Amino acid sequence: MTKQNLPKEKKSSQDNYPEYVKYIGLAFQMCAIIGLGTWLGWIVQDRSQMKFPVWLLLFCFVSIVVAFYSLFKSMKKD
Repeated sequence: MTKQNLPKEKKSSQDNYPEYVKYIGLAFQMCAIIGLGTWLGWIVQDRSQMKFPVWLLLFCFVSIVVAFYSLFKSMKKD
């Protein structure tokens, strides 16, 4: 019997993308988390009728911490 030329295993669809596409996705993810947290803080602040924006600042800072945590968690996988 002769050896047949077997096709090499196909790469997954994620391997076909350049490296920078992953980082663009992470940037959009961070912007979405921070934007959503700030928007929720703005809504809570508007309903509380307080003059100093305590809720807006709190939600903004917490969303920044969550965004960086998710960034480090996903970067740790690589």
